[in-house]
Amino acid sequence: MLIQTRTITVQKDKVDLVLERFTKESPMDAMDGLIDKTVMVNRKKQDYEEVVVMIRWSSVEDWKNWEKSDVHIQGHRENRSKPAPDYIISTAVNMYEVQTIKEGLKK
Repeated sequence: MLIQTRTITVQKDKVDLVLERFTKESPMDAMDGLIDKTVMVNRKKQDYEEVVVMIRWSSVEDWKNWEKSDVHIQGHRENRSKPAPDYIISTAVNMYEVQTIKEGLKK
């Protein structure tokens, strides 16, 4: 399993603009190997807020297939010349290969 996280730091009270992008349907939703996409918000920061998007893929190969897909590449081409919205302070992307999962004893 592969997990990609995207941590987006935004100006205070601008989280909804980011949520709008990551919670609507997208071509990624129909990709083979996509397990799920979780969107989390931390509003407790004083000067800014954070949105963390966690995308889980069944395998590295499934993620690579998304990255190489025509629809993904076209989306990046269309947005290449557009400036980032001014309410986004920073974005950090990380990739993790899952080594183990331990489920809780009570279900």
